[in-house]
Amino acid sequence: MQNKNKATLIGLVAVLLWSAIVGLIRSVSEHFGATGGAALMYSLASVFLLLTVGGARPRQLRSFPRQYLVWGSLLFVVYELCLSLSIGYANTAQQAIEVGMVNYLWPTFTIVAAILFNRQRSNFLIVPGFLLSIVGICWVLGGEQGFDIGGMLHNVRDNPLSYGLAFAGALIWAAYCTVTARIAHGKNGVTLFFILVSITLWAKYLLGGGGAMHFSGEAIIYLVLAAAAMGFGYGAWNYGILHGHVTVLAGASYFIPVLSAALSTVLLRAPLSLAFWQGAAMVCGGAILCWLATRAPGAAKAKQG
Repeated sequence: MQNKNKATLIGLVAVLLWSAIVGLIRSVSEHFGATGGAALMYSLASVFLLLTVGGARPRQLRSFPRQYLVWGSLLFVVYELCLSLSIGYANTAQQAIEVGMVNYLWPTFTIVAAILFNRQRSNFLIVPGFLLSIVGICWVLGGEQGFDIGGMLHNVRDNPLSYGLAFAGALIWAAYCTVTARIAHGKNGVTLFFILVSITLWAKYLLGGGGAMHFSGEAIIYLVLAAAAMGFGYGAWNYGILHGHVTVLAGASYFIPVLSAALSTVLLRAPLSLAFWQGAAMVCGGAILCWLATRAPGAAKAKQG
């Protein structure tokens, strides 16, 4: 039991690390550029994963299901590109936090995808949960007025690329979770996937003509922290899921949007409106309702039947 509690605690560390991702990615991109910063970050994170998780040796990869290597690699790489570039391309720190919140629709989308494609049983709570998450994002994007369609459209038109990448990323991560749950057979290719992400980003950086990178003590600190949050976050989460209390970790993960906003506003010195916090709470609440829809007695009975 002690070992299980320790593993759960390690998994909870991953929740904190991932909550810092938005602010750290934005800080790295301000020093090294959106693409260059992401390339440096994923390269260093790959090194961290090689030293801790491992799993990228040819002998190990040969034991992985081929479908998992193909589809897992593709979906993971595309998702991480959407995540890092959506934040890096944001025009302001506040917009970066809003973009990060759009990406945090993925827990809700993942549960909906599991219901649609993996035959996950659920009950009526899935509908209000999904709707609450969507309304929460609209509330966040509406600005200080809360649910304001005109304000939301104005914000999105200001930088459709960032918001579009974040929304696409949420859908793609939901697809990744749904697909790999069926074809991974217990294998974990995260180290290989991180290496592929870094290679893709360096190719984009070089083909795009490079770009200025401003190295300084502060920039390197942010780079190391971001890479550690990304790499060790995945490593800690995987260990917690395998050896800890999965239910506790799943419940804690749904509070990442609020934790992320809190840490980002400190890291980026970007004060957020009351309407933003209300929307963030709705996104969390919607995800929790969706989760409860798959855990409630009605869903459990349906699964047994």
